[in-house]
Amino acid sequence: VQLQAFGGGLVQAGGYLTLSCAASGRTFSNYAMGWFRQAPGKEQEFVATISRRGGTTDYADSVKGRFTISRDNAKNTVYLQMNSLKPEDTAVYYCASPSNVNYIIATMTQRYYYWGQGTQVTVSS
Repeated sequence: VQLQAFGGGLVQAGGYLTLSCAASGRTFSNYAMGWFRQAPGKEQEFVATISRRGGTTDYADSVKGRFTISRDNAKNTVYLQMNSLKPEDTAVYYCASPSNVNYIIATMTQRYYYWGQGTQVTVSS
């Protein structure tokens, strides 16, 4: 299984970015997906998760109302639309997928097995 995240970059506070994560190596639509991030000197944290068909989502409190996770199963891709970006959103963002098909959604790092390489998001003030 391979996950490839891209779309990061440098943006001013208040701006927006859309991250994409392309998956390959198994049936994408059978698994939940998630986004996590890690800022310098901080632990990795959950950002958003989405169910197999996209009908159920969950977000970290810090991004609710600003970020939207979505997926296109025909393209084997999950997205993270990030609006109203803040300097504290600066981090390396990772997409991930669990190995267990039974997870409807998953907010805990421990439930994820496959990880993308990460894409850097930098928000300037």
